[in-house]
Amino acid sequence: MSETQDPLAPLLAEASADEQAGRLDAAEARLAAALRQAPEHPHALHLSGIVAFRRGREGEARALMERSIALAPDMALYHRNICAIYRALGRLEEGREAGLRAIALAPDDAHAYANLAIIHYDLLELEEGLACSDRALELSPELPDAHFERAEVLLLRGRLDQGWEEYEWRFKLPQAGRMLPKGEVAQWDGERRSDGRLLLIGDQGFGDVIQFARYIPWAAARWPDMVAACSAEMRPVLAQFPQLASIHDRWEDVPSFDAYCPLSGLPRLAGTRVENIPGTVPYLHADPARILHWAGRLDRLLPSGLPRVALAWAGRPAHNNDRNRSTTLERLAPILAVPGVAFVSLQKGPARSGIGAYFGAAPLLNLGPSLETFADTMAVLACVDLVIAVDTSVVHLAGAMARPVWTLLPFAPDWRWLLNRPDTPWYPTMRLYRQTAPRAWDELAGRVATDLAGFRDEIQRPRA
Repeated sequence: MSETQDPLAPLLAEASADEQAGRLDAAEARLAAALRQAPEHPHALHLSGIVAFRRGREGEARALMERSIALAPDMALYHRNICAIYRALGRLEEGREAGLRAIALAPDDAHAYANLAIIHYDLLELEEGLACSDRALELSPELPDAHFERAEVLLLRGRLDQGWEEYEWRFKLPQAGRMLPKGEVAQWDGERRSDGRLLLIGDQGFGDVIQFARYIPWAAARWPDMVAACSAEMRPVLAQFPQLASIHDRWEDVPSFDAYCPLSGLPRLAGTRVENIPGTVPYLHADPARILHWAGRLDRLLPSGLPRVALAWAGRPAHNNDRNRSTTLERLAPILAVPGVAFVSLQKGPARSGIGAYFGAAPLLNLGPSLETFADTMAVLACVDLVIAVDTSVVHLAGAMARPVWTLLPFAPDWRWLLNRPDTPWYPTMRLYRQTAPRAWDELAGRVATDLAGFRDEIQRPRA
């Protein structure tokens, strides 16, 4: 039966419109009504799977979408969409198979190639991923997803000159609109200016703001009158740069400006290559009074004489790659089993609940609830001997402060960590630990534990 003959087509079209507009309750109600009429309707099942996925019911989403494919195996759209579901579930080989099936059925579907490119990246099949992005752009030259994925591959491989240009497409992604100011003011081109005002924007995640804040002095040398817009959480970071005349966390409070530039756009304007990354640290410092406060608290709450190691095992759940970059406290058990070490948890958010199930022999002090701002976190970092954390803002803070930090990376890391190296030019005091297979946290934690035992033997805290 063709779509025009399908009596459920109008209802499913309305459900799809609801889903795309974020009206998930309405979409779910319409789809439930459709499935009551036709329980084996492939498109109703498929759309129900999409809604279930957006609700966080990933297992249900997979089952619904696999059922829709069983009923309509030649529907390219179904294979294209389940490719993304498999990726979220960490079933990368199945995702690759679905992506390949999608492009076989619809060889002119640019979105299918873009989805498959992401799977190839996660498998570190970079040549294949780049080829998929290139094919997507042949079919749809303005497709932001394909440009952005191409940027990630180029940057990860150290081809920064080409990568920065493609990276500019990030602001055309659907979720990027809120990062930039409204209006007709132009983006800065990096040219020197002696008049007017430049607005720097702390765009993207906390870690990005910390990493790219190092370029503020470079920008100030070219445009002396600068203000900044950022989230309220980033104030303690950007406030350390005297080149900024003022900092604002609401668009309506930003004074008039003549051009703007996202912090993440400064590396491109500065002509950054791997060999000239400005890696001088520290460029962030903890407040001495806060250091005194937190040092006293740690002295009271931890056994004396033990090396102090700060931990963070999860980033913000809203991050688009959080399933790969974050883990659980339980998966770090080999690290926590290293004797003669006192651990300090900096973990915030839902992942902090894992501390409740911790019954290890090593002391584990839960500071997460007490860290009100990044100023507190920086002070604690100044009081510990080592930081061990996944790829989240904590490692950027530690690196920017020139603290010893070991960063635990997923198999396919974020582009900034490059490939096949245990160090990073962005942060000279950072050591990188890379997974040997997707989501292989246990093996990685074992290697870190071995090295931590050696670190413990080198560091002896003075007895109180």
